[in-house]
Amino acid sequence: MVLSEPDALLAAARVRPRLVVMDARVQPVEALHACRRLKSDSFTGIVPVVVCARDEDITFAAAFDAKADEVLRDNINPIEVPLRLDALLRRSDRDTYVHPSTRLPGTVEIETEIARRLDLPEPFAVCYADLDHFKEYNDRYSYYDGDRVIRILAKILHDVVKGTCAEEAFVGHIGGDDFIFIMPVAMVSEACGEIVHAFDTLIPYQYSEQDRRAEYYFGKDRRGQLHKVPLMSVSIGVVTNERRKFSHSGQVSELATEMKSYAKTLPGSVFTIDRRGDLPLAEGAAAPASSDEPRVVEER
Repeated sequence: MVLSEPDALLAAARVRPRLVVMDARVQPVEALHACRRLKSDSFTGIVPVVVCARDEDITFAAAFDAKADEVLRDNINPIEVPLRLDALLRRSDRDTYVHPSTRLPGTVEIETEIARRLDLPEPFAVCYADLDHFKEYNDRYSYYDGDRVIRILAKILHDVVKGTCAEEAFVGHIGGDDFIFIMPVAMVSEACGEIVHAFDTLIPYQYSEQDRRAEYYFGKDRRGQLHKVPLMSVSIGVVTNERRKFSHSGQVSELATEMKSYAKTLPGSVFTIDRRGDLPLAEGAAAPASSDEPRVVEER
């Protein structure tokens, strides 16, 4: 679709296209001006822009100065064009799908990874990690300190999960203090136990000495009433396909959220593994204590 500069900017703001091509061969000033305006807006700035330019170096340099993501000159080999555009779109997807703070994959890649695992024969576990008392921490300290805590948790999850399972592991960031990691079932207890231990060891040092020594501070609830707030802890809810048959990733996400919510009702840092299911237990596996309640595997 060929549009004028105002129409192109308006269309990009409305529908966020996969790619915008600016022709700087006929009206270079107008094309580069439109490119600069498009890339300067936080909403449309993530849209990849390709500028078609003549062979002169001045146009080539000016296009990148206008924040273009790719420049195609007249003398380019036609075989290169689709290859360059495919690479540009892959880079754009990678940059869009990762969380800007932690650089971990976001919700789109999380759902894609769960769906991919459902098509494989190997059993896997989806683990939903969330911080307890994070909002109170942000209120007492600052969003800057809160962002540092999130990066600490992201680093712990990445290093432990990847260190335990290497290429078989996946770590994603839903947003805020919510994370998902996926790994083989056999490694869950070891990895979650190490995550809990590492977090509880490091997190006290994100508080003032007074709060760290007391192991609590006074904060206000939504009604303005003072109450004791303990130091942050991490809750991890785990769901596996050992005894369940999932038809789509949404079912896995829903159950993982349920398990995370259950874990958050327990004091301190904890991980819980869902042992309920609609499939029979494997030979030699221990049955859960109750068919209605998830079993607490580890609590610290």
